[in-house]
Amino acid sequence: TLNGEGLQHEDGHSILLASSNPACLVYDPAWAYEVAAIVQEGIARMYERNEDVFYYVTLYNENFEMPAMPEGVGEGILRGLYLYRRAPEERPLRAQLLGSGTILSQALRAQEILQRFGVAADVWSATSYVELRREALECERWNRLHPDRRARVPYVTQLLDGTEGPVVAASDFMKAVPDMVGRWIPRDYVVLGTDGFGRSDTREALRRFFEVDAEHIAVAALSAL
Repeated sequence: TLNGEGLQHEDGHSILLASSNPACLVYDPAWAYEVAAIVQEGIARMYERNEDVFYYVTLYNENFEMPAMPEGVGEGILRGLYLYRRAPEERPLRAQLLGSGTILSQALRAQEILQRFGVAADVWSATSYVELRREALECERWNRLHPDRRARVPYVTQLLDGTEGPVVAASDFMKAVPDMVGRWIPRDYVVLGTDGFGRSDTREALRRFFEVDAEHIAVAALSAL
């Protein structure tokens, strides 16, 4: 994960580089069960079905408690997005928070902050903006080549179309990563990321510097509202 390194930024771009290879499936999981689901699928595709694909999966060296796998999220993990935790209580306003990797824990803390400001925020785990984008592009291509058939709707649009409020995405990577799906988000979309060089001595300070911590996620949602 991000750590203090003076003027150096260790990696905000590797997902973008990996996405340039069409045979590479790119994931940025947050929880151990997400990693397990991705590895299991990778073994099935590469070894059992002998597909010509390989995987780029981010792993983090920050220690935090791992939750149990919720029911029914397997498909969402592999396709790139699923609802991890609904807002605990209803509030007058709503927002949708997308977190990836270790920053998902910041989105969960932002959910608690927003409750105090009258905002019910749902938290989503975005395991792969790359896979979401590829599926959305395939939908666009199919619609273009089949004008006489019912139009296909990208998976990311389907998931968020039935929700309310602005969508805020935050990750350990450059803003260009969540921006990959920007045009398929059905409402206002705010992206937070780690563009530039870090100038901090701790993870907490560096996340504050890059404006991807819980407080900045909450501010982004309030500003969008």
